[in-house]
Amino acid sequence: MVNKKKSKRVSLKDIAEKVGVSTALVSYVLNGQEKEKRVGEKLVTEIRAALKEMNYVPNHIARSLRNGKTQTIGFIVTDIANPFFSTMARCVEDEASKYGYTVIIGSSDENCEKSKRLVNTLLNRQVDGFIIVPADGCYDYAVTLANDEVPMVMVDRYIPDLTSSYIVLENFKASFDAVQYLIKKGYKNIGMLAYKTSLIHMKERIRGYEEAVRLNGLEKNLYNIRYGFLKSDIHKALQSLDGSSKNKIDALFFATNTLSIAGLYQIRQMNLKVPQDIALIGFDGNEAFDFFYSPLTYVKQPVYEMGKEAVRILIEQIDGSKKISHISLPPQLVLRDSC
Repeated sequence: MVNKKKSKRVSLKDIAEKVGVSTALVSYVLNGQEKEKRVGEKLVTEIRAALKEMNYVPNHIARSLRNGKTQTIGFIVTDIANPFFSTMARCVEDEASKYGYTVIIGSSDENCEKSKRLVNTLLNRQVDGFIIVPADGCYDYAVTLANDEVPMVMVDRYIPDLTSSYIVLENFKASFDAVQYLIKKGYKNIGMLAYKTSLIHMKERIRGYEEAVRLNGLEKNLYNIRYGFLKSDIHKALQSLDGSSKNKIDALFFATNTLSIAGLYQIRQMNLKVPQDIALIGFDGNEAFDFFYSPLTYVKQPVYEMGKEAVRILIEQIDGSKKISHISLPPQLVLRDSC
């Protein structure tokens, strides 16, 4: 029987000796802190080359025992199939890796019980902190995390009166500007499709729509769509577009990405021409919009900046910062052919 000699794990000291620097410098590069610690570009290149050449594998278990951290982050979204959240997930993963962190992603499907299970599972896996998109009506776990001082940042939406950091869009401005644009284009009967929810970001989008039509002396045409009845509720709401109504809707504003996609499908089924029969503005970009015969004008969210800021703030909290950050980012109206 041949005895195989177990290969020795390459250490930071081995890398440091090869390059001729201290282990601290190697650690800075490994953890993405070279700019912060002002390590020269030439040295960074040499250290990275040595790490690759010597097949260095970080010993996360040893690091965890040494500093009490697992170098993992829990990221809970409401719907990973939504392009907005899948794009953000990629951004969060990429940004976290610069700090030496791995991201564990879970999707709650806007389900309260599933949200709680995901949080408990990730706590059992000893994640160092959370980036959370809170589900509708499910706030007790977030309150518990905040009370227990677990590092946590909310994105896309937040829970009013909860002392926690968040990064969101200026949702009121997003809706207000979109509807004002439709009004300036001459549309008078503007409808809005929004989810029926208690979530603050949706309330702010609705408030922006209502304020724009109020200031211009127009009628409000708000259609509340239930999460579990997306297709049927949109079908029912759009029946007012059949031409029989005296105050026929001549423009529609969709409050989310998923509502935009479902609404476009229904409008095609009804053989309505865009923008001749009805003008449209959606929320968030989506590849599906490019395949629609009249590319959709939409509100663009700074998804990459949101993800990047969420990671930065969370890492600061994990490292001991007690600062609470409330960041609202401006929207951008991307003009295309649908209005």
